[in-house]
Amino acid sequence: MFRGFNAVASGMIAQQRKTELLTNNMANVNTPGFKAEQAVIRSFPQMYLSSINTAHIPTKDGFNIKGMSNVGGISTGVYMQETLPLFEQGQIRETQLTTDVALIDGLLPTDAETGDVGALFFTLENDAGGEMYTKNGNFALDPNGFLTNPTGHYVLDTNGQRIELQSDEFTVSESGVIMENNAVVATLGISFAAQPGALMKQGNGLFVTEGGEGLPTAAGAAGVSYSMQQGYLEGSNVDAARTMTDMMTAYRAFEANQKILQAYDRSMEKTVNEVGRVN
Repeated sequence: MFRGFNAVASGMIAQQRKTELLTNNMANVNTPGFKAEQAVIRSFPQMYLSSINTAHIPTKDGFNIKGMSNVGGISTGVYMQETLPLFEQGQIRETQLTTDVALIDGLLPTDAETGDVGALFFTLENDAGGEMYTKNGNFALDPNGFLTNPTGHYVLDTNGQRIELQSDEFTVSESGVIMENNAVVATLGISFAAQPGALMKQGNGLFVTEGGEGLPTAAGAAGVSYSMQQGYLEGSNVDAARTMTDMMTAYRAFEANQKILQAYDRSMEKTVNEVGRVN
């Protein structure tokens, strides 16, 4: 009975966390470059039960011997093991702002070990001077003329340097070359992750590597191609209709576990108040 309580409670907790994840996806359905998260729910190891039997040996002294017989397995519950971002390309939409740049995927190789399709990112400078990565090309110029992302982090070029501009009257070619006053200023730094699932999400559409090391540049990488489009943004890849359906499914699963928990509670109440009463 108490094992049942634990299994049902773990199911409710897992579905609650899944609902929170889906709610966050829905809240970012219009966030540029946002990557929807997926929940990975796993079962705890099964517990195998056995019963202890006493066998009587028909001998002169009447020996008894204890033996074990298998009853079967019982689930010990579930848990949310991890959340994984979905790196599929979001819809490209026009904004007509020169500081907006959409990074459009071309050919991306598949990792032979994990089966993951690689992902491309704009390269940013983090607070410690290292690198972080984003798909959000909603850039702006700070008061000093440096190109930054919405969180205020500097956008880096292919040499790992900050990009300084005179005004927002600049152009970005399909290959990421930034020109101002008919002169080349810099080339947007694009990084390639062969195993994007190994990246750590930092919030606000930002990603970092687990060890803090930098990703390799995508320019000239074998089997990698991409393009950029100025005046456009990559939207969120959240499927609103599917997310709503998944939220309803998670809610129904939570509700079903709740009813089972209430049934267990009523059974325990009857056991304590009626079956266990001493007359």
